[in-house]
Amino acid sequence: MQEEHPDYAETAFTNGYEFTQGTGYQLPEYPFIAPPELTSGEVKRHPIVIVGGGITGLTLLCLLAHYGVPAVLLDEDNTVGVKGASSRGICYAQKTLEIFKRLGIYGRIAARGVQWSVGRTFAGDDEVYSFDLRQQQTLSLSKEPPFINIQQFYVEGFLVERIYQLAQAHPGVELRWRHRVTGLEQNAEFATLSIDTPAGAYSLQADHVIDCTGSQSPFRGWCKATVATKKGDDRWCIADVRFSNPLPVERHTWIEAPFNEGRAVWQHLMADGVWRIDYQMPPDADLQSMSREDVVRARLNTQFKRELSPEECEIVWVGPYTYRSECLDMLRHDRVFFAGDAAHVVSPFGARGGNSGVQDADNLAWKLATVVEGRAAPQLLDSYSDERREAAQHNVRVTNRTTRFLRPADGAERLFRNAVLDLARQHAFARQLVNTGRMSTPNIYTHSSVCGNTGGLATQNTALTWPDGTRGELIDLLNWAGSRLLLLVFGDLPATAARRLQDLAVQTDVRCVQVIPPDSRASAVEHVIDQEGHLQASCHVFGHAWALLRPDSYVAATGESIDTSLAHAIATALGTRWSLQGSLHGETA
Repeated sequence: MQEEHPDYAETAFTNGYEFTQGTGYQLPEYPFIAPPELTSGEVKRHPIVIVGGGITGLTLLCLLAHYGVPAVLLDEDNTVGVKGASSRGICYAQKTLEIFKRLGIYGRIAARGVQWSVGRTFAGDDEVYSFDLRQQQTLSLSKEPPFINIQQFYVEGFLVERIYQLAQAHPGVELRWRHRVTGLEQNAEFATLSIDTPAGAYSLQADHVIDCTGSQSPFRGWCKATVATKKGDDRWCIADVRFSNPLPVERHTWIEAPFNEGRAVWQHLMADGVWRIDYQMPPDADLQSMSREDVVRARLNTQFKRELSPEECEIVWVGPYTYRSECLDMLRHDRVFFAGDAAHVVSPFGARGGNSGVQDADNLAWKLATVVEGRAAPQLLDSYSDERREAAQHNVRVTNRTTRFLRPADGAERLFRNAVLDLARQHAFARQLVNTGRMSTPNIYTHSSVCGNTGGLATQNTALTWPDGTRGELIDLLNWAGSRLLLLVFGDLPATAARRLQDLAVQTDVRCVQVIPPDSRASAVEHVIDQEGHLQASCHVFGHAWALLRPDSYVAATGESIDTSLAHAIATALGTRWSLQGSLHGETA
């Protein structure tokens, strides 16, 4: 066994996890491997270094490996999740599930997790609001469900295993466990990271550094990043519980739970038959005492109106939770990019935390891949901060409204909340005003420098039909395109337009596919059939049109003619200012 360096300290608990109790979760542990730099003394230069092996950092590394781009991830721990603690994030939204499907881990998530779409909200004993997410048009076209509940450490573990698989084909992809970053320096050419390990300290250089270290990020201070913060005094106790008698597979929320002194309660089923129950606590509640197992068991007895034996009710994990909302003013500082909780923190209502971090990674990965491989201008990377900061600000606003509804201030806010609940008991119109969390949906980019006026909208993973009659889906096309743009041309394709598309594909390395309705003849070799019209609807176009899709399944731009407007849209999507020359210039089809 390798002797540890005397100056290296184990990773400490943070954010109140030291107060946790319960039987706990068994998490995998990964080996520390001493880096070759410790022996050689060489300071190696890497194109991309990710710091932090949570769900955001692992998703980013997995995406880069998926694109075949070398990258190194440094994590100060040797496991996923938090040692001995917490399910953490549990609700994974449709867009996030689509990302995981592209990466090849969705099947494992679906097999392990719990699909749900129905949510019910109660005020006291009265049901005042319910929804079925499958009925929402923004979620109804995808092959993936609206949500799957699964403990975060499972997803992280699946990502780690997938990264190891991809690394066999891409040797430049590395996971380095128990590597703690202790310092950062930047210049015009590269960033230098100082790193501690159990075997000693070393340094490495990076063209791009992505901070995924979470809300306690040291990079904020090193980069002098400014942040808008709103700290709340709300406190919650989270209990992960396994019952011998199953409960309904629905999201249940109590705004004024009679069994929790009139405070809010959430109830979700996760993997392994474990229920996540969140109890809102008084703002002056002591974190340690409110998380004692005996106190939580008494709380459960009150909720279920009888004494539950240990055989009927196993407390897997219990711990306190407090939150704040914050968003960095800029998500890029020279060569450092901030993602996930390092960039923004929101309250947990509506599952916008972990989902947003995964979608940060999806936004940034293809841009890094395209720039590192020399297929896009470096300016493309600036659009990451523009787009994902807009998303973060939206999520902060939405979750702050929920926070105020669940714990209104005395006066007008409480009067409004009580009036809504009273009306919702009898009138349907008021039920839409009940706000226990607006569930996570893909953000819209309205101020993006790399999307056209008709772009910035997410697609859904709709079904399609291959020329041989077998069924496929949009993700198949996106994986075929890799980190390249995907151009879908709907309807007929005249010979002149087909020639222009061929020229375009050669000049820009864009993947082009004709999409035709049933019983139509294709004029392009690469074509698919839109049997139900769902693919076109998902791309937000109608009739004869084209849609330019990015690798993160967002629409960059749409149009009708194969002309210079399309050439300009491609250039814009890649962060360039140049215009295409040749047969496309000035012509329309």
